[in-house]
Amino acid sequence: MRLSHGLCSRMRGALVLLPLMLAGGALLGQEGERPPIPSDLLGDEHVREEFGVNQFTTPSIRRLFEMLDALGSLSYEDLKRPISDRPPSDRVLTSLGLGMLIADGFLIVQCEKVEDIEPVGRALLKYGKALGTGARMNRHTQSLFENSLSGNWEQLRSELAMTQADVEAEMVQLRDVDIAHLISLGGWLRAFDISASSVANQYSPDRSRQLTRRDIAEYYLMSLETLHPSLQEVEVLKGIREGLEKMLPMLDVPQGKALSELEVKSLSETASALATEVTSRLND
Repeated sequence: MRLSHGLCSRMRGALVLLPLMLAGGALLGQEGERPPIPSDLLGDEHVREEFGVNQFTTPSIRRLFEMLDALGSLSYEDLKRPISDRPPSDRVLTSLGLGMLIADGFLIVQCEKVEDIEPVGRALLKYGKALGTGARMNRHTQSLFENSLSGNWEQLRSELAMTQADVEAEMVQLRDVDIAHLISLGGWLRAFDISASSVANQYSPDRSRQLTRRDIAEYYLMSLETLHPSLQEVEVLKGIREGLEKMLPMLDVPQGKALSELEVKSLSETASALATEVTSRLND
């Protein structure tokens, strides 16, 4: 079973997670043991000697987007969403929203829509400041602006890849596990929404086979169950957990079996509802 592949015709690249921290008084998870990350979602940045695979390691959104390749070209106009640069006051929503912004940023980079880089970059900076990592984020967003103006798409991908390692190093110091996983979750929700929507809009049995990675959805569901108890009661996370529980049976198909057009439509609606759990609150 595989998650959907493909963002634009030249998508080989990179969508990385930016595991950011909360300013002061980071909420330390007192959760149980974390579920194992699917091995193909561990980015190169996660197996560096100084970190290795540990409780702070989260699935690489870069790997998730590389896995979208099999879908081929996607319609940027159909998949883009309105971007707000005003972070919410709630830090759980800010973390989820930041992950979604990263996904939006890589959609723009991979589709080479230079005119849309600046709004996402400015939103990333404000979200980073809201989580207390403005200095690190400022350096990376400045590089995004400069390289987008020169059309240096490969350097943009490299800059985004380096950001995860940079901010994860700070997270290891502050030991903020939960926020890292929420950012990764937000990135996956947006990535899966993109892929499911693409297959629903242009259905084929082969493309539908790329959507059935139950292990990834199951990983995020299990991760939610290991968050700090106070976080598990947050309304948006309860909604996401319920949506993932609804989604799992849709992904539970024999390996290699295609989904029907009706099944893809239902899965896309569920993926969209999950993403909307976050985006509708970001704009309140």
